[in-house]
Amino acid sequence: MFGFDLSKKHWQWITLLSLALIWGSSFILMKKGLRSFDYMQVAALRIFFGFLILIPTFYRNIRKLTRQNWIHIAITGFAGIFFPAFLFTKAQTQISSSLAGMINSLAPFFALITGILIYKSRPGRWQILGILLGLIGAIGLISKGNFLVSFQNINAYALYVVVATIGYGINANEIRYKLKGLTGYEITSLAFLFIGPPAGIYLLTTDLSPAFRTANWPLNLGLIFTLALFGSVISLFFFNSLVHYTSALFATSVTYIIPFFAIIWGLFDGEHVTLIQMSSIGLALLGIWLVNKKRAEDKV
Repeated sequence: MFGFDLSKKHWQWITLLSLALIWGSSFILMKKGLRSFDYMQVAALRIFFGFLILIPTFYRNIRKLTRQNWIHIAITGFAGIFFPAFLFTKAQTQISSSLAGMINSLAPFFALITGILIYKSRPGRWQILGILLGLIGAIGLISKGNFLVSFQNINAYALYVVVATIGYGINANEIRYKLKGLTGYEITSLAFLFIGPPAGIYLLTTDLSPAFRTANWPLNLGLIFTLALFGSVISLFFFNSLVHYTSALFATSVTYIIPFFAIIWGLFDGEHVTLIQMSSIGLALLGIWLVNKKRAEDKV
């Protein structure tokens, strides 16, 4: 991939860190886009730019679309890309990009939970312990660190990110259980066939003129395009190739690293990260590690 040999360990780790950097940077790019465009416009532009970038792939991949898989591809598109794009930008109108990145680390938990509830997967005891620790970490992230207060203490906008990670969980299980015959590249390409046109239609109905009167709007629009190119397209090439040369477990461990890049970007941009938030993300990451922990006694 891109001229380097992913059969070698050092390139695998470099690719993993590069993927974490790309996805960890997406939160600060959304924040910059929101300086000129409203949250609906940022999300729609990101999706539509991704659709335009992937147009050359549609002719080859559309042959993989069948009566049996089209509904599952549509679900991955809307649950894994479309709605999370709007939920994240809505959340970041009121919460920091670093906090959004931290809460995003809960996606594996919801992949496990939706797998149990919808797809009838069976977790082991380490996975159950991981879920419990992750939920405690989630409460610490979306509250102000006070675990015993009323719901008035919850940051409601942080809950938008939680809902988005539920969509990621559904998406992961659809790919795992319903779309085994397709590669991640083919799934993403076909998913944008479903979600790109609605995003484009919305952009035709919205008034972009206020955004074009803001300072540095061309730069902010360019950053949204960068978000689409790297966060929604190129990252796919990294991730799928990494799965091919290593394992799904190693590749998905990128989730452990993404929050740290989001936090670093937030600190550079003047955001404040509290000790409670850092402790909560540590607890959540411990839970994620336990969710992915493989023990012989947990195998069914």
